[in-house]
Amino acid sequence: MKLYYKNDEVLPLQNTKPKSAFLGLVQWTCMLIAGTLAYGSYTIFVHLCEVDGRIPFSSASSTLMIETSKLVTSLVLYLQQTSCKPISIPKFTLWLPFSIPAILYAINNNMAIHMQLHMDPTSYQVLSNMKIGVTAVLYRIIIGRRLSKIQWFALGILTIAGLFDSFGGYSSQSRSVTEIHITLTGLIMMISYCSISGFAGVYSEYILKRHIKMSLHLQNMLLYIFGVCVNGIIWFIHELSNPEIEDRFSLFRGYTGLTVVIILSQALNGLIMSSIMKYASNITRLFIISCSTLITAVLSVLVFGTTLNMYFVMSAVLVCVAIYIFYMK
Repeated sequence: MKLYYKNDEVLPLQNTKPKSAFLGLVQWTCMLIAGTLAYGSYTIFVHLCEVDGRIPFSSASSTLMIETSKLVTSLVLYLQQTSCKPISIPKFTLWLPFSIPAILYAINNNMAIHMQLHMDPTSYQVLSNMKIGVTAVLYRIIIGRRLSKIQWFALGILTIAGLFDSFGGYSSQSRSVTEIHITLTGLIMMISYCSISGFAGVYSEYILKRHIKMSLHLQNMLLYIFGVCVNGIIWFIHELSNPEIEDRFSLFRGYTGLTVVIILSQALNGLIMSSIMKYASNITRLFIISCSTLITAVLSVLVFGTTLNMYFVMSAVLVCVAIYIFYMK
C-alpha cells in the first residue's frame, strides 16, 4: 500500500481502500515512534559503554558497521522489490550527489560518539535541538520553504533554551554522567555537529525528492555505498596511524553487546530517517529529534540517577514551548 505525504501529513492515494489507508497510517506512526526511541536512547547506550572515561571501541569501526548494516538491508529490500523485474543500474551522474551527504554523515557520526565524553546525555539531546534553527535557514535557501514570523519566533526561543542549558551545565572539565555538564570543547563540537547535520539533512531530502519516482531502497544503496567507502577509509587511516594498538585492524575491537545494540538501533534509525525525508520532510525528522529529548532525560534519571538542575528544567520547558509554537502554529 502506497501513501502520499504532503506538508508532513500522511495522505492515502485516491484509489487506496480505507482499511489499507488506516494500516498505512498505523505503520507510519509506529515508524515515527521507533525513530524517536532509537534517537533518544543513543546517547544513553554510548555512555553505558564507557570504560574509565573513554569509549572502548573505535567510532570509525562502529559507524562503518552501521553503514554496512543499512546497505545490506537496503539491498535485500531492493532485491525483494524488483524480484520480478530486471535490475537497472543508474548512471554514475546520479551517484555523485549522494557522496556529499555520505561524507558529512561520516564526519557527524564519528563526532557524535566523541561528544559524549564532553557532556551528559540530557545536555546532548537538548542542545541537538539547535538543528531546527540551522535546518530552517537552509530549508529557506536550498528548498525555498518559507517560515512564518511565529516560527522564527519559536526558533529564537529554542536558541535561548540552548543558552540556558549551556550556561547551567558549563564546566571546563568533563564530569560525571550523573551531573548536567558540558565543556567548551563539547559546545564547539555541538555547534559544528548541528550545522553539518542540518545541511546534510536538507541536501539529502533535496536529492531524494529530486528523483521521487526512483526506488527509495535504490537511493539508499547509492548513499550507503559511499558511506561504507568513506567510513572504511577513515577506519583504515585511524588504525594505520595508531601503531601502539596491540590488535590493530581488528574491526570489532572493544565491542560488547551494547555496541551491537547501538549499531542495529542506529541502522534502523537511519533507514527510518531516509523514509521520512523522501515521503515527508526534515521538519518531521526534527520533530523526532525534539521529542527524543524527553526520552533521554527520563532514561538519564532512571539509568544514571542524573540530577536535573534549574537551568536544564528551564531549558527543557523552553524547548517544549518552541516545539509547540513551531509545529502547532
